[in-house]
Amino acid sequence: MEQKVLRERENRCVQEQPPGCTAACPVHVDARGIVAAIRKEDYKSGAQLFYKMIPFPRIISQICDQLCQQQCTRKEIDESIFMNCLEKICVDKSPELALKLIPIQLKSQKVAIVGGGLSGLTAAVELGKKGYQIVVFEGTDRLGGGIWVFSEGKLPRQNIIDDFSLLTKLPIEINVKTIVGNQRDSNRSFANIIESFDAVYLAIGSTDLTVLNLDLELDGKGNIEIDPITKITSNPKVFAGGSLTLGPNHKSPITSISHGKLAANSIDRLLQNASLTARRENEGSFKSLLYTNIDGIEPQKGIFSVSPDAEYTTEEILQEANRCLLCECLECVKVCEYLAHFHAYPKRYVREVYNNLSIVMGVRHANKMINACNLCGLCEEVCPGKLNMGEICREARHVMVEKGKMPPSVHDFALRDMQFSTSEESVLAKHQPGFSSSCTVFFPGCQLSASSPQHVKKMYQFLCEKITGGVGLMLGCCGVPADWAGKEQLFQETLENIKDHWRMLGTPKVITGCPTCYSIFKRFFPEMVVESMWTLLEKIGLPSETHEKLPPLTLAVHDTCTTRHETELQQSIRTILHQLGHHVEELKNSHEMTECCGYGGLMLFANKDIAHKMIQKRIHESDHDYLTYCAMCRDNFTNQGKRTYHLLELIFNIEGQDLAGQKGPGYSDRQENRARLKATLLKELWGESMNKEDDMMLMISEHVKQLMEEGMILKSDVAQVIKYAESTGNKLKNIEKNTYTAYFKPVSVTYWVEYSLQENGFVVHNAYSHRLEIKG
Repeated sequence: MEQKVLRERENRCVQEQPPGCTAACPVHVDARGIVAAIRKEDYKSGAQLFYKMIPFPRIISQICDQLCQQQCTRKEIDESIFMNCLEKICVDKSPELALKLIPIQLKSQKVAIVGGGLSGLTAAVELGKKGYQIVVFEGTDRLGGGIWVFSEGKLPRQNIIDDFSLLTKLPIEINVKTIVGNQRDSNRSFANIIESFDAVYLAIGSTDLTVLNLDLELDGKGNIEIDPITKITSNPKVFAGGSLTLGPNHKSPITSISHGKLAANSIDRLLQNASLTARRENEGSFKSLLYTNIDGIEPQKGIFSVSPDAEYTTEEILQEANRCLLCECLECVKVCEYLAHFHAYPKRYVREVYNNLSIVMGVRHANKMINACNLCGLCEEVCPGKLNMGEICREARHVMVEKGKMPPSVHDFALRDMQFSTSEESVLAKHQPGFSSSCTVFFPGCQLSASSPQHVKKMYQFLCEKITGGVGLMLGCCGVPADWAGKEQLFQETLENIKDHWRMLGTPKVITGCPTCYSIFKRFFPEMVVESMWTLLEKIGLPSETHEKLPPLTLAVHDTCTTRHETELQQSIRTILHQLGHHVEELKNSHEMTECCGYGGLMLFANKDIAHKMIQKRIHESDHDYLTYCAMCRDNFTNQGKRTYHLLELIFNIEGQDLAGQKGPGYSDRQENRARLKATLLKELWGESMNKEDDMMLMISEHVKQLMEEGMILKSDVAQVIKYAESTGNKLKNIEKNTYTAYFKPVSVTYWVEYSLQENGFVVHNAYSHRLEIKG
């Protein structure tokens, strides 16, 4: 998996984009973090976040012009958060705080700062902290520039004194009453300063430039030509910013601070012979790509909007802080138990996937994350950047298998189950009895055959009655477990076998009974005409005997995740329900926004806990009985206690049976159902019989059956262990209980069985499995 592709994908995730307020703030104050601290009444932590970005916090907390409000998401609902008031409260409640200065060796380079206002002093502080020798030239008798226009009530003079005390702790020389220019009344010529210093920052406020005669290129409006990011002028040693570039009618304290920071960064790069422009895309104000869902948020008027400078109670402060949305995206995490389980978000997951694939052997945590995804694609539907985490995990699994990094036991059970579904015991390809060709073939799929073999039989009989030209039958598996497990070669082999059977039947139109088979056939068999049995039933009509057998029901329809974009199929389901006299309740997430039942991507095998969380979340979205058209969805829901119908159960309803309340068959029974379906149809329709070995007689209690089901242990696994033990003598005897314990490892998982002998077979007392390596 190429790094370039992964980087492109991770950049689709906007979760790490800053909130609009932080992006709009030209110095990127962490407004969200400050609000979060205030909500905990931790004003000191809030102030520390403010101090981190602002060199003069006591001044700016009083007079900031709040550019953050321009991109505040709350503005889309009512009015922006009054951030400056919250910042002021944090600073006022933390008088003991001071900017942290780290001792650093003094550098030889000298920088001149022309202008002692906020912008110039910010540049002086930023460069002084890095060890440069700074000399400030201020034309008036005091530092601060335009801040002195604010009244004592708005900006207490003690705040100015306290903030400017920082200047004495840095290698900064202050020269007041020093006019710099190339005119006659200047105290110091600008040309001399350029010659005497390694770099110059020009921050002289909204001054008439023609008077100063600075010998810098001007634009058509008489302003100095300045690069908006680097702040460099036509002279490679001279940078400029602050009110000088903003003009007298657009003064902005926070923007002046920002210009000082930008210039300081550029000067530092210049003096280190580094690029002035590299990786500076998001310096200064910019438009954030962060998406925040505001559906359902009620309007609430700002507390500080009437009188921002008034004193407020703790309750009022918290009320304003609680108006903040603490903007973040996490749309995918909100709807996906898998993404929520690992306590992060796709951008970080993508990095972890890439790092995992780059090392010699995968990290266990990352392996679990990669294999736990259900590959359903819901994340892409809700993501503003259309990032599909399932697509990444699926590709990662293929790479892990190819490089030998995939833990073999993760998908062992599912692949062995698929192996059974594609074996001679389950696979069938036949023309309709009495026909030598087929114009149509019915492919019910392995899970429908495992869950409801009786409905497969009835549907095939109905299709034979309704469709002319011969309806063939193909039993088997579409191979999707191999694709989900990353077994590309096995998947392709399975597809080829299906195509061989299809060609043998004369390349007929294929009717699928399983929605996943339908999606696989459409995707990988472009030469094949494929239709779902649900859209077909809407066209040809339902079996007449099914009508009005059940009273009208209101059913919550669960759309299968593999048919997420199959609008026609989904509509057919609802049409058929209406034809049967039932009412449809749409779940919150339906159609293209539907959720997975926990089986997709083999999640149920790789991480049962997440799968069960996913199932529980889905089945509690409605009190009504559910309706599905996928056998696995139906069985997963009923096995967790949710009354659920498969649509075929309503079409071929058997009176007196509460089908919605019946749990799905266990793993062993599913395999037996597939084999029995093939044998039954061969015998009843084609008059053929299957040669089958006599099964070992196993007596298994309900308790042990439940243990086997939870451990994904089949009856055939138990039989293999006992057969191996009895034929080799490799078994341990418990004399007190008169039982034997034996193990057998067919592929990747070791199975243990405790059993005893009876006259006609074996009693199974316990069964379990593990993934340890048994040696000796």
